[in-house]
Amino acid sequence: MSQSEKPIRVLVAGLGNMGRSHALAYHNNPGFEIIGLVNRSTPELAAELQGYTIHPDFTTALAELKPDLCSINTYSDSHADYAVAAFEAGCDVFVEKPLATTVADAERVVAAARKARRKLVIGYILRNHPSWMRLIEEARKLGPPYVFRMNLNQQSSGPTWATHKSLMRTTSPIVDCGVHYVDVMCQITDARAVEVRGMGLRMSDEIAADMYNYGHLQVLFEDGSIGWYEAGWGPMISETAFFVKDVMSPKGAVSIVMDPNAKSDDIDTHTKTSVIRLHTAETGPDGKFIRPDQDMTMEGEPGHQALCDLEQAFMLRAIREDLDLDRHMADAVASLRICLAADESVRTGQPVRL
Repeated sequence: MSQSEKPIRVLVAGLGNMGRSHALAYHNNPGFEIIGLVNRSTPELAAELQGYTIHPDFTTALAELKPDLCSINTYSDSHADYAVAAFEAGCDVFVEKPLATTVADAERVVAAARKARRKLVIGYILRNHPSWMRLIEEARKLGPPYVFRMNLNQQSSGPTWATHKSLMRTTSPIVDCGVHYVDVMCQITDARAVEVRGMGLRMSDEIAADMYNYGHLQVLFEDGSIGWYEAGWGPMISETAFFVKDVMSPKGAVSIVMDPNAKSDDIDTHTKTSVIRLHTAETGPDGKFIRPDQDMTMEGEPGHQALCDLEQAFMLRAIREDLDLDRHMADAVASLRICLAADESVRTGQPVRL
């Protein structure tokens, strides 16, 4: 086995839902070798992961184990410091979204990756999803200006609501989930965002007075495109309209048609597309549509774990094939900048010019 074919030794930090899924992806991919897990507590793990040692402290594990790759799936406020420490130790880095909790920290991570000449992949799971890639492709064919209509409200209770309350200590819903869908908007339009507006509301006495568990943003792009994104978490959130994914242009629209029986707290629901509907605006001499809407059924699309497997397969390719990740990193900073501007707008009541 050549040096380039040796398994990449990976340290997995954070064993929440995403961290456990990424750890399984590394475990099942012969291109990786897990050399340790990091978590402050001992969570319930799948049988495949129970043989790995869990270390309580990331910095100590990084120094002692000397991994090739650090997979950072902890709470958002630790992402930047952990990633920079990993780069300074000579590691490549996979980090869950959002890349950081401030634009300055996100830029600091990208600068550290470039200085170390190591790979940085951010967990934009939809970038590895064949159906979402098709949605972006079909939307780009329509041409700008676009209207983007997207949301992901989650009716949560019990352990899921507890997780959401923990997440909100560092990241609001419109930032945590919004970076995915704002990234989709940016991939479709390719235009620079110029202004962001945000609104939010605290809908629970169970969260701190300076938090809000429902919010939405509006973004204006340089090419005239506009978009909105809405996100809410908690036991009070409606299940009636939790999933809207719709892109319109003067030439028509591309939409995701969701299974009417889907539930917002099912993690696979967040990524599965069921059906992509293509609508063409062209009309004939009689003013009626020339062609009917076309439904593209996305059969056999990957579930949540399979998508994590695809993400880590991309991570492996990025390292082994020395992929150019400049656009990947720049896009991650751009989508975060928009979502954080929305959060700023929520808190100040004023639009934010970019």
